[in-house]
Amino acid sequence: MGVTDFINPKDEDKPVHEIIREMTGGGVDFSFECVGNSGVLRNAFLSVHEGWGLTVILGIHTTPQMLPIHPMELFDGRRVVASVFGGFKGRSHLPLFAKQCLQGVVKLDRFITHELPFEEINKAFDLLVSGKSLRCLLHL
Repeated sequence: MGVTDFINPKDEDKPVHEIIREMTGGGVDFSFECVGNSGVLRNAFLSVHEGWGLTVILGIHTTPQMLPIHPMELFDGRRVVASVFGGFKGRSHLPLFAKQCLQGVVKLDRFITHELPFEEINKAFDLLVSGKSLRCLLHL
């Protein structure tokens, strides 16, 4: 399992979803939209196999938008779901997650991209919204 091919849409004359469907003989089983871009979501959806393909929306859109999918496109068996926090359930999963963090299994420090004083909280939000920050730690 893993990345076997890479397609740069700037190097291609036709839409990415058409190339993926040709490469896979009809489409992939799963596609993931991770950046919060409706154009990417559309390509991810059109890249899955008709009949059973599943597109998972993970990206957070900066402004609310309608899904770029016509309702009739769902009648061929392709599906779309969204996942907040990867399906993490706070009440039942948090104790194990905290234990793994304390044991060093999960290294949270690697997810901190910026550290700012609390007075610069607006800058922290700007960095997050602009996509320049993953997690910002604020110091009191």
